[in-house]
Amino acid sequence: MPVSPSSSAQAAREGVARQLLELRQDAGLTITQLAKLCGWSHSKVSRIQTATTPPSTADIVAWCRACAATERAADLVALSRDAETMYQEWRRRARTGLRQLQSSYLSLFQATSLFRVYSPTLVPGLLQTEGYTRALLASNARLLGVPDDSAEAAAARVERSQIIHHAGHRRFVFVIEESALRYQLGSSDDMAAQLGHLLTAGALPAVSLGIIPMNTPRRRLWPQEVFHLYDDTLASVELLSAEVNITQPSEVALYETAFDELRSMAVYGGAARALIVDAIEALPGSQASGVA
Repeated sequence: MPVSPSSSAQAAREGVARQLLELRQDAGLTITQLAKLCGWSHSKVSRIQTATTPPSTADIVAWCRACAATERAADLVALSRDAETMYQEWRRRARTGLRQLQSSYLSLFQATSLFRVYSPTLVPGLLQTEGYTRALLASNARLLGVPDDSAEAAAARVERSQIIHHAGHRRFVFVIEESALRYQLGSSDDMAAQLGHLLTAGALPAVSLGIIPMNTPRRRLWPQEVFHLYDDTLASVELLSAEVNITQPSEVALYETAFDELRSMAVYGGAARALIVDAIEALPGSQASGVA
């Protein structure tokens, strides 16, 4: 059973807090004494060393100086920054627009050989068409209250997705729930084009597309949150408010296990194609007959 996807971020924060606590104890300082040396309140020291409040860079430098351990400051600052990047709010990441957010993934994509993506409700980003993406991102912009540059962002995402057509050594394994084929984004024609694109993209040599039928018995694993696995080193989980980046090996392994279980429930090839065609034919008022 997958643990809370924010647990890696909290565990990292607690690791930084634990090291700061140990520095204080090794220096023989009480909470009151450290607070006085740093010019802080007693409660601030307590909140930092219990991981209730993340320390700023200045806080860590002051703490290490008070404990006569200035040589530890740089490493602890780096660890603290890593902890805070594990949990990234969408609103903060998209405050300058959604197009820039799309571009922020390019270096990660270039460094990844094996992409594994599970989605219960949406067509995965790497398989999205421009019309579908534009409708999705416009909705996200309204929800988050950020600038709506969904047209530019959609074009950037489609351009980024060309990596599946020029895969080289890369492999892409997608598992989606059948419900993702049924939730309409954009017009019926946009959705028909998106589903038609799945028929084409799913046949690419580097792509494996599995679909879990809605009538599949869920004996062990129910539908999960959207998550991406990048090789075996990073699991990225999408929540409504944030993206959680998990690097703790035991948690990454847990998501790998969940992915393998979900993948075993999916159908492929002709059976998957039939589910997509059924979804196209069920669209109201679309030009479905020419898509399949």
